[in-house]
Amino acid sequence: MAVTKPLFNLMQLLLITLLLSSTVKAAVLEDDKVEVMYHSYEGGGMKIDGPAVLIRKKASESFAVSAFYYADTISSASVDVMSTASPYEEERDELNLGFEYLNNKTQMTLSLRQSEENDYLAQSVSFNVSHDTFGDLTTVQLGISYGDDEVKRNGDDNFIAQTQSYRVRTGISQILTSNLIASFELEAIASNGFLNNPYRAVRFIDEESESGVGYQPEVYPDTRNSLAGKLSLRYFLPWRAAVMISYRGFKDSWDIQASDYEILFRQPIFTDWEFELKTRRYEQTQAEFYQDLYPYRNAQNYLARDKELSEFTDTTVGASLTYIVPKAYQPFDWPAEMSVQWDRIDFDYHNFRDLQQQAPIGEEPLYQFSADVIRVFASIYF
Repeated sequence: MAVTKPLFNLMQLLLITLLLSSTVKAAVLEDDKVEVMYHSYEGGGMKIDGPAVLIRKKASESFAVSAFYYADTISSASVDVMSTASPYEEERDELNLGFEYLNNKTQMTLSLRQSEENDYLAQSVSFNVSHDTFGDLTTVQLGISYGDDEVKRNGDDNFIAQTQSYRVRTGISQILTSNLIASFELEAIASNGFLNNPYRAVRFIDEESESGVGYQPEVYPDTRNSLAGKLSLRYFLPWRAAVMISYRGFKDSWDIQASDYEILFRQPIFTDWEFELKTRRYEQTQAEFYQDLYPYRNAQNYLARDKELSEFTDTTVGASLTYIVPKAYQPFDWPAEMSVQWDRIDFDYHNFRDLQQQAPIGEEPLYQFSADVIRVFASIYF
């Protein structure tokens, strides 16, 4: 919790500032809307897909309620699973309820979330505040979240574990010129409890085994603190186009450091269409206790072979196309739009090896794979 304490003090100071700030003109809540989405991820032996529905409705000019439901199916025969277990398939249901309250230029949001699988239950509550000030040129945001998860293991009725997480975030957005907006966000997370996957195992050299290698369950620390900061610049170009550049840095108590760069370009085309291109690069170092192959059983206090804790990079290229329904075709004169988004992600692991390939122990080829992400939206505003 030491990482989040200074930010929590900052959050208290900013909240007092927001409550004492004088306001001249009230802000406005977003329009009511219904949005339907289909999401698909496929790559690396995993497939995740399912629909989602979002409904948002204002009860008054200062209060709104939203509900989000997402159901997906997860099937996996990934390199992690195939090395020590069998392919599996499961379903996940997620429900999110949101409440928004607007007081002059201060907007407060309370969110309640629950996500449930047959062996995992995640529940969280979030509170966020945003405030426009300095002639609406500056927006200050801050928030706090608490999550409480229950972890089970299929086939083992005696296994049950808990995970708690605390998040504190703050941010500021500033209009610098008529064409340029800058924003900065900071988030601290403190987690404790059972932080690893109950099905995952590490491998070690075992000369007494016929295969020459043995397996044992992962062992993680029971605490993890992280701090991330993101700087974004949005510049509006002629012909109604815009470009956004962002950088995000991350560091945690497991000695993982990460950098994330993204460039996005958006351009309206014709009268009713909007086209978007983006590219993203992510780089990460490994956790201090991660190894692809340990020299012997119980080689150290903490053991991990999760590829997401290894040293790796991934590169994303993506495109989206949005169609804004002309007024003549809008149902009940409600504005509507449809959008299709596609991302291609290439993963390159630097010290995680592909055990599905035949090779001497410790000399297997490094693991690489690509994934396609497709999202289809339909939105109606009323």
